[in-house]
Amino acid sequence: MRSRRISAALAPMLFGVALLAAWSGPAAAACELRARGGAIKRIVQIQLDNVHLRRDVANVPSDLELMPHLRDFLISDGTLGGNHQTSPLAQQVPDALTILTGLYGDRTGVPIGDSYGSFRSDGRVGFATAFAYWTATGGDGKPLMLADTGRTVSAPWVPFTRAGCDVGAVATTGLALMDLAPDVTNVFGAADNPTNASADLLGIAIHCARGSALCAGGRARPDRLPDEPGGYDGFNVLFGDRDVRPVISPGGPVKDINGQIIAGLANPFAPTAAQSLGYAAAMLEAGVPVVYVSIGDAHTQGAQRSLGPGERAHVERLAADDKAFKTFIDRLAAGGISQRNTLFIVVPTGNDRFVGGSPSPPDCNGVTLPCTYPQTGEIDTAINRLLATQRRNVSAFDIAFGSAPPFYLQGNPQATDPLMRTLQQDVGKLTVLNPITNKTDRLAAMLADRAQLRLLHMITASPARAPSFLMFGDPQYFHQTSPSSADCAQPPACAAINPSFVWTSGDIQRIAGDSWFGIVGPGVTHLGQTTDIRSHHADLRPTMLALLGLSDSYAHDGAVLVDALDTTALPPELASGRDTFAALARATKDLDDPLGRLGRYSLAWSTQAIRGGDIGYRRYLDAIGAITARRDALAGEMKAQLDGAAFARRRINPADAGSLVARAETLINEVEDLAGGNIAPAARPWKAASGQQ
Repeated sequence: MRSRRISAALAPMLFGVALLAAWSGPAAAACELRARGGAIKRIVQIQLDNVHLRRDVANVPSDLELMPHLRDFLISDGTLGGNHQTSPLAQQVPDALTILTGLYGDRTGVPIGDSYGSFRSDGRVGFATAFAYWTATGGDGKPLMLADTGRTVSAPWVPFTRAGCDVGAVATTGLALMDLAPDVTNVFGAADNPTNASADLLGIAIHCARGSALCAGGRARPDRLPDEPGGYDGFNVLFGDRDVRPVISPGGPVKDINGQIIAGLANPFAPTAAQSLGYAAAMLEAGVPVVYVSIGDAHTQGAQRSLGPGERAHVERLAADDKAFKTFIDRLAAGGISQRNTLFIVVPTGNDRFVGGSPSPPDCNGVTLPCTYPQTGEIDTAINRLLATQRRNVSAFDIAFGSAPPFYLQGNPQATDPLMRTLQQDVGKLTVLNPITNKTDRLAAMLADRAQLRLLHMITASPARAPSFLMFGDPQYFHQTSPSSADCAQPPACAAINPSFVWTSGDIQRIAGDSWFGIVGPGVTHLGQTTDIRSHHADLRPTMLALLGLSDSYAHDGAVLVDALDTTALPPELASGRDTFAALARATKDLDDPLGRLGRYSLAWSTQAIRGGDIGYRRYLDAIGAITARRDALAGEMKAQLDGAAFARRRINPADAGSLVARAETLINEVEDLAGGNIAPAARPWKAASGQQ
């Protein structure tokens, strides 16, 4: 996924496998995982940025098809689920935080995107990056990772370190330092070696268990989590290659999976698979039993334009990443670390859509016949100029740039304020002459005000972060503001092709929620590739912890993916009521998942109300608040049952579960009726109203 032009102010594996070297450094902590049968000794969770299971161009194999060793590992030894949902805007940081915590964005503090806006006391708007360490402070003065309690979200490494397990992180936002300012400044006070601070301190971390020898050599510093439930004293952390490398590779520099020296991760946002997996292997070989890994977007090409499906450089990058995966898997297996004793979870963050036009030649496949794209690029708009030209609306607002921009109307007026209503309706009426098709497009597909964003789990415990409204746009357009509000008859054009970027994210069309996950290891059912398991990023955390016999300090928004696990690996209270649990989990998704049936129907209803008259809009506001309150209460009951069975040894009574499912269906049907004809297929960007994903 690209990282550029954010919010107007921010941009942010085949042969030569050697046996593992004998380890002579300090021993790691005694890790006490509680998996049934004791089979799981290690966990490797890998996040891939913007890697697709689907084909973006019909003749060109998908990203994962072009990584056959990784795909075969997941299919032959585990489950590859292809009916998987992302966050509503399918952006990297919200996705990553949901994967790490099992929580939707309203409970992680970052539901909107890789950058976020917040209203200042004077009504103006400031923007900040969401790529940051777990204890970072947000632009509104509150914790960036903001729980619904108003405090910092419980850190994902805590259940492991409390169980005596050291936790390593490679390029994983939240778990490692991501930027010199504010991360390094907040943690260290100031970078003590400005020349090499990026390479020395960013992208790498080990969070140590109490008494871990890895953190006993004077390089560690206190792992401060002041908001952690139950306290978190006596734990230490190592940050950066400078302090991690000496304890996991005392004989010299850490090398990538191909044997090249890694001089730290100066750019932790876009490491190659060879870099990330090389560092992860070194951690695992040194005795770190839990390792989180992130790998950069294979569609990027440095400062040059992003790559289209089947272009030579794109295919070569995926081949290199796949080679790195094979070498990583073979290297670990040679040292006794394999799917027989290690749980592997692989999942992409982000889910961009290709908008680069048709390939040439038309029958290219990227493998035997490389593709080129004569006409490439998203369509960039100057949305404030379009508003001034088409609607004579010059209201002062800011947006986070993207294909689904959140609008922040300066002064922060209320929902029924005429200024707010006029801007919402004017945005909904904007059109553009498409410079590619020469047809007129309406820019807004769907509109969500704050009431609807709350139902979609996109309003946090900080009112300052709530956008005025959000426009889910046509995914081939990328919206930004211009310093000028000049009429669109004047150059530059208000809508123009940008050949540097051929991928967009942030739309709610089905393709943006059509993702995947892979899971391999003890207790995992060997289902191969399947679409039978309906899943969400939020499900991966509870699934992992249930297998390990560990728990978080909060109730998850996701549920254990029982269909992907062997009955013998499940807690007995869950195993004995597996079918009841699965039915309740599916109903909870329909009710509470932002892209579930209730969320989709209510978004259609919201769009209709915003575009309609003021009387109807007030009626909508009165009704949606009550519906959201009912949904929250009912979803809370359902999630308490699901988490109770998975982590608190409480059986689910089938009659109670049936009653909850029926109540959820009743509420969903009410909202479907309220949305009415606005959810007809022609007006809805989803495949079917029945909930098929």
